[in-house]
Amino acid sequence: MATILLVGTDVPLLEGLAQTLAAVGHTTQLASSLAEAMEVAGLEPPLVAVIDRGLIVPSGDALRIPLARGGTLVVYRPDGASAAPLPVAVQRATLADLRLPLERQRLVALLQSVETRARSTGRDRIQTPPDRHPRA
Repeated sequence: MATILLVGTDVPLLEGLAQTLAAVGHTTQLASSLAEAMEVAGLEPPLVAVIDRGLIVPSGDALRIPLARGGTLVVYRPDGASAAPLPVAVQRATLADLRLPLERQRLVALLQSVETRARSTGRDRIQTPPDRHPRA
């Protein structure tokens, strides 16, 4: 299954999401800020970064988080929080804008879809080094 990066300051919400995602086979990474997310993702790029809208700044720092091939961003806002407009570049790079924990099952379905798409298009595969290519 895929590695998912959860970024936000609501620890109970993120831990609940991590448990839900682990139950369906995903590995999760947690970060409390975009700077920490960039560090964590630099070690093992996630397929999807799920980011709290409140952490996204106009400079587009969320776009600098390294993702695995075929990866994408999902933004969320805690249930009841207002939805301020996202920077245009972040809007274009975002697969979905969710209200969590209300749309938890939608998140699981989106992750499955992204993982399936990455696998079927070959974007999840590591490039074979030239010295290991089959010889004709």
